[in-house]
Amino acid sequence: MSSGNAINPLVITAGEPAGIGPELCLALAATPWASKIVVVGDANMLAQRADAIGNNARITVYKPGSAAQTGELAVIHQPLVNQAICGQLDIANAQSLLDGLTRAVEGCASGEFSALVTAPLQKSVINDAGIAFTGHTEFLAALTDCPAPVMLLVADELRVALASTHLPLSKVPGYLTTPGIIRVLEVLHADLEAKFAIAEPEIIVCGLNPHSGEGGHLGAEDQEIIAPAIQACIDKGMNVRGPLPADTAFTPAAGSADAILAMYHDQGLPVVKYAGFGNAVNVTLGLPIIRTSVDHGTALDVAGTGKADSGSLIAAVELAAELAGR
Repeated sequence: MSSGNAINPLVITAGEPAGIGPELCLALAATPWASKIVVVGDANMLAQRADAIGNNARITVYKPGSAAQTGELAVIHQPLVNQAICGQLDIANAQSLLDGLTRAVEGCASGEFSALVTAPLQKSVINDAGIAFTGHTEFLAALTDCPAPVMLLVADELRVALASTHLPLSKVPGYLTTPGIIRVLEVLHADLEAKFAIAEPEIIVCGLNPHSGEGGHLGAEDQEIIAPAIQACIDKGMNVRGPLPADTAFTPAAGSADAILAMYHDQGLPVVKYAGFGNAVNVTLGLPIIRTSVDHGTALDVAGTGKADSGSLIAAVELAAELAGR
């Protein structure tokens, strides 16, 4: 798609400074996207990282109404407390990262930016700093007063949403409720129509247990919690079917669908990452802003080597611009 679809610039948060996020952002300076993006991060850190990996990007100060040129990276300076060292997490910098994310969200909410793209954060270091943080999805939902955010992973035509996100597997069965699944399906259906321009989207819903509970012999959740949610959505006029066993839902035997709803993180994400790793995009549905992200983590062991693959970030920028253009 053309990089000219988004009217206002996209804002990108540089992510964990000890990881690969900063150099992924630097890679965008050499692309046609340079004039369409603004990066939130420590300008000095970005300049130092560019020197370290031999990137020629010129760091410039973001000025509303003016665009960077190819080879430049426009930056909203969000200073770190301590100088970032590749591969070494620092709890002193945790609050700065969340402050930068807040600045980006405020810019999207005001219309200054057309969409938000996030490089990966390291959840553990933020929690080690004494700040409760389960992930971008939940943090952005709290910032925007969104009651029901939904995580959607996109790899080409494959779209997989999650009924639960960053939970220990042992807590998933107790977390799932019929009203909760209905809310997720409503958000997924609404944003497939509004943001992806899919008329009357078809959604497959995975079961929780093997064989979708095997008639109750392998768990009651599929019959007692998930099936009633599906029926309620059908009664609302939505094209939803299931619960299908997860080992069937992702195969041609399940038939075509515009999206698949998985019950937990590692039920759905391995399929997406196998299908499109390095090119998959994380989208948060239900927010009043557009937000996309990479499909990978901070890769602390690769940071500073110049080997980071920017493919997922570029895909996230392209999808954000496409959604914003609508």
